[in-house]
Amino acid sequence: MIKAILIEDDANMCEILEEYLSGYDISLSAFRLPSEGLAAIGMGGFDILILDLNLPQMDGLEVCRIVKENSSIPIIITSARSAVSDRVVGLELGADDYLPKPFDPRELVARIRARVAQKPTPATSGFTISKSAMEISKENKKLSLTVAEFEVLKLFIENPNIVLTRDQIVDSVESMKWESVGKSVDVIVGRIRHKIDDDPKNPTHIKAIKGFGYKFVP
Repeated sequence: MIKAILIEDDANMCEILEEYLSGYDISLSAFRLPSEGLAAIGMGGFDILILDLNLPQMDGLEVCRIVKENSSIPIIITSARSAVSDRVVGLELGADDYLPKPFDPRELVARIRARVAQKPTPATSGFTISKSAMEISKENKKLSLTVAEFEVLKLFIENPNIVLTRDQIVDSVESMKWESVGKSVDVIVGRIRHKIDDDPKNPTHIKAIKGFGYKFVP
């Protein structure tokens, strides 16, 4: 499933897109305030950003600039502003696409899929991710992972050197449930360690941070 984030101050638009995109295997997290959206992007785990320009707190073009300075997430700008200068500036700031409002939601789906497919996934300490095939390889050797293991390891790889709590991990991994949060995460992390480390009892990559959660070390 593609995980998209939307920064859009129109509550009705947020609700419509959340429901529509879910039918195309696209999970959408909508935020009406730029500050909230930027904080969520900083946590990682999203495949693409859909960004409106007319926002409270700050202009969407400023949000675009901040995101591109701190993240490699693809950005699709959607806006009712028709000025060519806005489109040019948005693309110059690093936006990957510009979709004028009003638009057909089917076109948004197509553009999301196209941009996510083009997004390169950098290697991290020998790990490479194939999102389309839901596979992770270490030093060019494909790992045998369950869906939950794939999603958890992918989350770690995309957020190196960041401490993730168990709740954050579960909240970012759709194949996991809230019941027995700590036990579920610990069990999956243990299984992953056995598949990526020569000595799982002395893990090289996934470090336990006492009282907090786990951190992936490249």
